[in-house]
Amino acid sequence: MKYLVIGSGGREHAIAWRLLQDGSASEVYVAPGNGGIDDKYRVNIQSDDFDGIAKFSRDNNIHTVIVGPEAPLAGGIIDFLSRESIRAFGPSKSAAQLEGSKLFAKRIMDTYKIPTCRYHEFFRKSELLDYIEKVTKYPVVIKLDGLAAGKGVGIPNNKMEALAFISEMITGDVRVLVEDFLEGEEASILGISDGDDVKMLISAQDHKRIYDGDKGPNTGGMGAYSPAPIMTDMMMKRVHREILKPTVEGMKKEGIPFKGVLYAGLMISGDTINVLEFNVRFGDPEIQAILPLLKGKFGDILQAAIDGKIGSIDIEFSTMHSITVVMASGGYPGDYEKSKKITGLENISDNIIVFQAGTKKEKGILYTNGGRVLNVTGFGESIFSARDRVYREIKKISFEGAQYRNDIAYRALK
Repeated sequence: MKYLVIGSGGREHAIAWRLLQDGSASEVYVAPGNGGIDDKYRVNIQSDDFDGIAKFSRDNNIHTVIVGPEAPLAGGIIDFLSRESIRAFGPSKSAAQLEGSKLFAKRIMDTYKIPTCRYHEFFRKSELLDYIEKVTKYPVVIKLDGLAAGKGVGIPNNKMEALAFISEMITGDVRVLVEDFLEGEEASILGISDGDDVKMLISAQDHKRIYDGDKGPNTGGMGAYSPAPIMTDMMMKRVHREILKPTVEGMKKEGIPFKGVLYAGLMISGDTINVLEFNVRFGDPEIQAILPLLKGKFGDILQAAIDGKIGSIDIEFSTMHSITVVMASGGYPGDYEKSKKITGLENISDNIIVFQAGTKKEKGILYTNGGRVLNVTGFGESIFSARDRVYREIKKISFEGAQYRNDIAYRALK
């Protein structure tokens, strides 16, 4: 079976690796891919070139297209490929509003009694500024309504920080949410839905902030580990019963059946679970930590979801623990330079997987080509051994300005 994976990050490298590693696919192409993808299978087509993707799929007898990033999903790529009679995994444009519009997601949660925090919505920048002038309790959470590559959220600790975030991120009248700040521990739960039912993957925890101790600005994700100890069997059952299943059923009642990845970003505080956000694609870097633990064929799960048969699939995971640490360019998530030579990958042990993200290869030499560059992933019988293995090996890799967090999985290690 031939697959085409759309995207250029570590997530897409991990998806392609898994499909080949477990025998789900004979060939996996990636568009546009990165320096970690073999030249033969890297396709120079951008993720917003729907016509180019369709033509390549037809010309190369691609069986299934898997869409990695949120932007083409929100842009309607699944609807387009369906009209072209090309089989694809992911939600429709309407269903992708769960991530594409935070206000849409809040309406679904309100309507179908899915637990989330209180919020206020604003459609004019002047109204938002007036509200901020009256806020007395910080921190608060400010969210831009649309897609922002994981960076459209600010958590100011005072009015000065709130005004600075608004000044930097909001240039005109756009839809914005201001939410209550919730205390607790975050977790990521990814479900695979066929529009009627939903099956869960193993839990994970992401690390959004750039610096150790969850300091500094948000990023697209600086590392993740799986499973997350806070997500006990009981908590996982509650997430399915109280969040994922009602969301899938609610979307169907709305006339917008959800097929694809339903990712719930959660805040856990004692026995209380709240949804912070929904995403409609595999988490990055969570999936880099999850897929190596999966038993069986990944492709079987995706095909069952497309065919409306996810209920017939048993999804199982090993008892191992995994951790992935992101090596990023100096200056990320702000301005950074590209084209820095990457060395040391040839020295990495066989029990470590390096999923490439912001990389490019020129004349056989690997260079940086983005903010998040590499995802160094390892496994162990415990989270301690997985952590030690990754941090021992990551020191062998270098490029000018490289930065990474030294405390990924610190909550689990406690």
